[in-house]
Amino acid sequence: MEPEPKTGPYPTGRCVSDVNARVPVAHRGEFEPLELGPLKVWPPVILAPMAGVTNLPFRAICREYGAGLFLSEMITARGFLLGNRLSVLLASSDPSESPRSVQVYGSDPKDLGEMVRALVDEGVDHLDINFGCPVPKVTRSGNGSAVPVKPRLMARLLASMVRNAGEVPVTVKMRKGIDEDLITYMEGGRVAQEEGVSAVGLHGRTASQLYSGVADWNCIGELKASLQIPVLGNGDIWESWDALRMMRQTGCDGVIVGRGCLGRPWLFRELADVFDGNTPNDPPNLNEIVGIMEDHARRLCGFFGEAMGMRQMRKWVAWYTKGFTGSAGLRSGLRHLDHQEQLRPLFDGVDLMEFFPRRALRVGRAKGSKQQRVKLPDGFLENRADDTPPRGPHTLAEIEEWERSLQGG
Repeated sequence: MEPEPKTGPYPTGRCVSDVNARVPVAHRGEFEPLELGPLKVWPPVILAPMAGVTNLPFRAICREYGAGLFLSEMITARGFLLGNRLSVLLASSDPSESPRSVQVYGSDPKDLGEMVRALVDEGVDHLDINFGCPVPKVTRSGNGSAVPVKPRLMARLLASMVRNAGEVPVTVKMRKGIDEDLITYMEGGRVAQEEGVSAVGLHGRTASQLYSGVADWNCIGELKASLQIPVLGNGDIWESWDALRMMRQTGCDGVIVGRGCLGRPWLFRELADVFDGNTPNDPPNLNEIVGIMEDHARRLCGFFGEAMGMRQMRKWVAWYTKGFTGSAGLRSGLRHLDHQEQLRPLFDGVDLMEFFPRRALRVGRAKGSKQQRVKLPDGFLENRADDTPPRGPHTLAEIEEWERSLQGG
């Protein structure tokens, strides 16, 4: 017999942090659907593309909790065109996924154009390009968040995508800049608008910050005030109420949710509620979350096969249980988690009726608090007007190694 769900009072009568305790739900007509070309997205919420995270199984779970737009992890254009198994798998979809949204990654305009044409022929509904990845392996080759340093190169890449996308909307995701001495977001937004991009997503941190500190929402407001196309805000959306605060403060047209939903896919149900003017229900208790984990494991194993699916599930268990009593002890057994039936026994002797810990609402789950010195190619800053495409992974062997290195999440 399933135990009775445990409920318990939170300090404010609902599971919300102090910073959001007095934030009201949206009032009728306060926000509009996000318009991306022919797409109308409600609520105006996008699941951020995250390597090793936003594969089809996780997108499906998030979509079932609430409407919006759910991006794939970034797919290497060259790998996709060469038929690399993992690239093709990660770009795949199923009939239930609508609208279908894919983030592409590439440094060659020709490759990007060919990939976009192929995806449009498959029926993709939205395309995004990654100009924000701060991973050293990416920036060292002049890609990711390094691209906006060279506006003419950025323009070439976007022009190829937009030209080949036809009526399918193209968006850009980028960061404030390389560091506080090299800020690029205003110029990057202008270039994107001039090349016909449908919206710009801005993470309010520099590449050197990685995921440390507090996201700068002011820069999102500044970019919104300077452009005619929609601007999407990204950074520190830990609770549904943060999305309302960001949009009210900055005037942005939508929000991008990244780390805040790791191990918390029900955040999208809460987002749908507050945008519709409703107070969300409390998060699930641990027993319910274990059920969500079992469903997630089944989907991962069905998509990747059990060996790879359960390897991926190890990090998800750590994220789902973050903040619960005894969660640190659970992690010691994760390296032996190889089969689906091993999942529930991890929780033997644990109080499954524990309700979601309020302290876990704003705790990072995937990235640390460190900063970095951004690695760029030798001489990269000597001629910022140069539009020569940088060299990315080119051969199948390079692409396979590249994809494996990015799957850590």
